[in-house]
Amino acid sequence: MVHWLQHETGGLLLLCAVSIAVLLFLIIKVKLEPFIALIVSSLGLALVAGLSVDEIVGTALSSKKSLLETGFGGLLGHIAPIVGLGTILGAILERSGGADVLTRRLLSVAGERGAPLAMGLAGLIFGIPVFFDVGIFVLAPLVYITAKQGGRSLVLYALPLLSGLSMTHAFLPPHPGPVAAAGLLGVPLGWLIVFGLICGIPAFLVSGVAWGAWIGKRVIVGVPEEYVAGEEERVDLVKDEPSKDDVPAKEPEPEPSLTLVGLIIAVPLVLILLATFGTVWWEDSPALPTLTFLGNPVVALTIAVLLAMYLLGIRRGITSAELSDLAARSLRPVGMILLVIGGGAFFGAVVSATGVGKALADTLSDAGLPVIVLAYLIACGLRVAQGSATVAIVTTGGIVAPLVQDKDYSQQHVALIAIAISAGSIIASHVNDGGFWIISRYFNMSVRDTLRTWTVLETILSVVGFAMAALLSTFI
Repeated sequence: MVHWLQHETGGLLLLCAVSIAVLLFLIIKVKLEPFIALIVSSLGLALVAGLSVDEIVGTALSSKKSLLETGFGGLLGHIAPIVGLGTILGAILERSGGADVLTRRLLSVAGERGAPLAMGLAGLIFGIPVFFDVGIFVLAPLVYITAKQGGRSLVLYALPLLSGLSMTHAFLPPHPGPVAAAGLLGVPLGWLIVFGLICGIPAFLVSGVAWGAWIGKRVIVGVPEEYVAGEEERVDLVKDEPSKDDVPAKEPEPEPSLTLVGLIIAVPLVLILLATFGTVWWEDSPALPTLTFLGNPVVALTIAVLLAMYLLGIRRGITSAELSDLAARSLRPVGMILLVIGGGAFFGAVVSATGVGKALADTLSDAGLPVIVLAYLIACGLRVAQGSATVAIVTTGGIVAPLVQDKDYSQQHVALIAIAISAGSIIASHVNDGGFWIISRYFNMSVRDTLRTWTVLETILSVVGFAMAALLSTFI
């Protein structure tokens, strides 16, 4: 029996399934932190699979080559600076009022009829540098006022915004999920940006614009007065009128220009893309080393953060001490995210060491099931079961990584598999997802209405994003 579990395909697959079941049980029933649950599940799988103690945790004198350290450190060394710098960049853009500038300009161009699309584009653009929940906190007041002035359901304006924020959070760096998927599968972020946009924008249009317009006319949600109390004096979204306070308590900071906000958001994306395509288009060019250096995600984001600190901060009267405090506060929530990702990387290292990846690859070959479909289905199952998109991504990435390594896939094909995992990680947001309750609260919706609107939106976003990735994978 022991030999069958540790060496035969059926036994190895059973071990992997049981370890995932234990992980879900610890998170859902025991309410254990996902980070701790991942460590427990990984250690249990490693021991039952017959890996040696030295291989798992090292010796009392050295653990540098252990699965525990290489699993955690290998991925975190790749993504920790990217996630940290991206978080600081988003915080500076939020503090500077860039979201207000962007949204007001979009609304002034789109007019009343195009206001829902304008909110969606605001979420799409501003969602690149900020976390999903931060985007809601910053932009929700603007949605309230737009809905009140338009005299229509709050859902009509909220869903496009949410779709834009969710798409960028799921598919585009520097968000933790896609960055973790890229690190686990070994694909450059440049390709992830390219295919994230190609797959994500149609998904945004279908889920946020088309579905949002249809359901927004059928689920009528009003805007309570307390949601907009004080906000109308702060900003008039349609007319873009200045504040009417004659004697402000403090001289207001000048608003950044839309061009400046767009430039700072675009800088890291452009640099990363230039480095990625430079390896293809300018392989023999003397400029390639420079492009490679500037396009390294950490270097590119550092440049963007420094530009934001000066152009949106110091030049506009924000002191260095305030910027330092802002950066420190913005990084506090990142710690647990990174620990969960590290735990998922350890789980993946154990899966690879046990031989489960090879067993799964053999089974797939016999069944004829493409890796991209398997990756999506596993991510969907984990997402629905335990609610966390990050846990779904890192766990699925750990399982799928050995399959990708054993195949002769191009970087573009691997990037599409990463997109499929990301798409699966956001499907069917429901009551076990913290984002579900944030949206229910911020947009004045009952649980039933949130299920009818947000849960369906996330499912459409997931299915269309995966369908685009699967379609492209047949040609790449």
